[in-house]
Amino acid sequence: MIVAVDGPAGSGKGTITKIISQRMGLVNLDTGATYRCVALASLRAGLTLNDEQKIIDLIDTLDIKIEHQDGEIKVFLNGEDVSKEIRSSEVTKIVSPISSIIPVRLKMVELQRKMAEGKDVIMEGRDIGTYVFPNAEVKIYLDADVNERAKRRYKENQEKGIECTYEDVLDNIKKRDENDKNKEIGALKVAENAIILDSTNLTIDEVADEVEKIIKNAK
Repeated sequence: MIVAVDGPAGSGKGTITKIISQRMGLVNLDTGATYRCVALASLRAGLTLNDEQKIIDLIDTLDIKIEHQDGEIKVFLNGEDVSKEIRSSEVTKIVSPISSIIPVRLKMVELQRKMAEGKDVIMEGRDIGTYVFPNAEVKIYLDADVNERAKRRYKENQEKGIECTYEDVLDNIKKRDENDKNKEIGALKVAENAIILDSTNLTIDEVADEVEKIIKNAK
């Protein structure tokens, strides 16, 4: 079974998919984390957004794995735990433009599909229900007001010790929204047959309860 959870940055996709994964025994595959690994590897290699072909070639040298350990989702890049590093402001600034490079998109979608083979999974991203898994049994579009999304991301960064200002976070989210909605492939949009869930005025538990109901009804 494939559960696709799409939505803009800061809408709560990552938190909700983690909760639902634990509640319902679904494998949580964070597709955004795979792109963040490419962004981190590009930074470490000294590449810029102008080095498109080098970024594309770099992907073939990367081994990306997502594992569940003691209730936590760990992201490994070539055997190294980079769960925190991929959430840095430097990575965040370039991950959306990198994911807009079409050959990068195509390679990563192939990887994501392989990661989901033979499993009951819940996957979150921008284009899971529209492009990665258009035949997903459950499609949810999780949304929230942009200011609320910025507040959540800023709080999350503070808790993780990531230095940033609220204004920087808000500006970055607005830029990512614009970029994500205008991608040539895998643009952020509501998938056909998706259930739209606005989390602006809901608690995390209330959103999780709604998502669980949607999945149980589909089953």
